[in-house]
Amino acid sequence: MIELFSANTPNGKKISIMLEEIGYEYKVTKIDIDKGEQFKPNFKKISPLSKIPAIIDHKANKSIFESGAILIYLAEQSGMFYDKKERLEINQWLMAQMGYVGPMLGQHHQFHHYNPGKSSFGEERYFKISKRIYEELDERLSNSKFLSGENYNISDIGTFPWIARHTWHDIGLSNYKNLTRWYNEIAKRKAVIKGFAFMDRNELPPKP
Repeated sequence: MIELFSANTPNGKKISIMLEEIGYEYKVTKIDIDKGEQFKPNFKKISPLSKIPAIIDHKANKSIFESGAILIYLAEQSGMFYDKKERLEINQWLMAQMGYVGPMLGQHHQFHHYNPGKSSFGEERYFKISKRIYEELDERLSNSKFLSGENYNISDIGTFPWIARHTWHDIGLSNYKNLTRWYNEIAKRKAVIKGFAFMDRNELPPKP
C-alpha cells in the first residue's frame, strides 16, 4: 500500500490523480502546511526539504519525495503512463512542469491570489510569465494531442492540476482553444475527478 503525505495543492493532486489512474491502494496522511507540520522531524525523514507531497511504499519499504520523482516511480512500478519509446519526450515536458510551469504559476498565486497589492512588480511580472505559459502550452497542443505526444502520460498528470487553478490566474483559459481542449479531455477522466478531490470529495476541476 502507498501512504501519501500531502496537502490540497496542485503538487499534491498530481500524486492522488496518478494513484487513481494506476489503481493502487493508498491512504492519505494530511500535512497541514499552514501549521508548519512539514517541518516536523518525522516528516523530514521522508521529505528532507520539508515539501509535500511524499510517499511511503510500504510494500517495498521505500520513501520518495519530490512530485516528479514520485510520478516516475509510480509509472515505472505500474508500467503505465511512461512508455519507453516516448520517455525522452515525456521527461522533457515533465521537467518543464517541474522547473517552469509549476514554480512560475506558483509565484503568480502568491502575488495575484494570496497577496494582491503588496508588490505591483511581482503581480505584473508573474502575470506576464503565466500568460506566456498559457500561450506556449496552447501552441504545443496545436500540434500534439497531449503534451508529449499522442498519448496521455505523467507529463499531463503533472501539469493538469496547475492549469486547474486557472480561475486564480485571471488569464482566461477559454481564450486558448488547444489548451482548453486538452484540459477538458483530462478533466472528464474518472480517475482525475476522484484524484482531484482526494481531500475534499465535493471538489471538481473548475470549468474553463
